[in-house]
Amino acid sequence: MTLDSDLDGMSREALVGEVIRLRTGVRAHRDSTRHALCWHHPKLWALLPEKTAPEIAVPEWPQFMRGCVRYRQSLDEQRPDAPRSPEEFRG
Repeated sequence: MTLDSDLDGMSREALVGEVIRLRTGVRAHRDSTRHALCWHHPKLWALLPEKTAPEIAVPEWPQFMRGCVRYRQSLDEQRPDAPRSPEEFRG
């Protein structure tokens, strides 16, 4: 079985349902805001048919914090018009 071969036997209706399901997941990820932008997103990965535990590498704290700062700077560059929120993270 090759990657995505599960699509081969699907009817048009099943394929449309799959597209809608995937679009819903991508939109949920796209519409993340505030602190949710910085999180690990296993729900998005779970939309794929292959059920594997993602092999992730976790950066050390100094590298992680530099990455967070760079990500936040990129938001200033890409979305300077986005409203700012003083909301603290409450996990």
